[in-house]
Amino acid sequence: MDYERKVLPLKEAYRYGNEHGLEREMAIIKDMEIEWDLKYTSSLRRGFVVDLFTKKQLFDAFKQQYWAAGNTPWGQRKSEFWLRLKNRYEDFREGRGESVLEAEDEDEDQAFAAEADLRDFLASNLTCVEPGLRLYQQGEQKGLEFPVDDGRIDILAEDKTGRFVVFELKLARGRSKALGQILYYMGWVDKHLGSGPCRGIIVAKEISDDLVLAVQRVEGVSLYRYKLSVSVEQVP
Repeated sequence: MDYERKVLPLKEAYRYGNEHGLEREMAIIKDMEIEWDLKYTSSLRRGFVVDLFTKKQLFDAFKQQYWAAGNTPWGQRKSEFWLRLKNRYEDFREGRGESVLEAEDEDEDQAFAAEADLRDFLASNLTCVEPGLRLYQQGEQKGLEFPVDDGRIDILAEDKTGRFVVFELKLARGRSKALGQILYYMGWVDKHLGSGPCRGIIVAKEISDDLVLAVQRVEGVSLYRYKLSVSVEQVP
């Protein structure tokens, strides 16, 4: 049905937010001056709307009233894409990311989805990186997209000794600036979660020479290159 592929309606979202006491927040999202050169300006605004409505516990009611597609698998994937776009923009605005995606990522929507797939696969199969690794969990809080003061850790894990391990994932090429980003996350974990100095792991499809050189001067950070393979079997 057509409604199953309808994107989140911003006009209705602004009105809905105003009706629920979020006039200031809606005005900021609607009038924000977007500073990067990706083409997804409306999608970025949707990311801020989804994040705000979720935090205010309004998103489910909004979807029921204005965006039925949001409850479909397609809509859930779009919501995740918009949120990740918002996080990428905030990283860029704070100097923690690039204004454009790597050249290999020609389709941003597919790239974000693939990055989420990589993250979810590694989180469920951490022992393929190192025996004894497990996803961090404290109560209902898990180590996927783990929030910190200035960003989100892709994967926060613990090794067999209980030491924290911070993962930074790059869908395409891991460059030297990824090192600064993961060092910040490691410092945050050491300060706020304790249990001794943590380790860092950068996972990318390709590892640049400058990143290899930079990591040689840093203790506790390792580099991993991922490879994908597909097998096909006949269904009897």
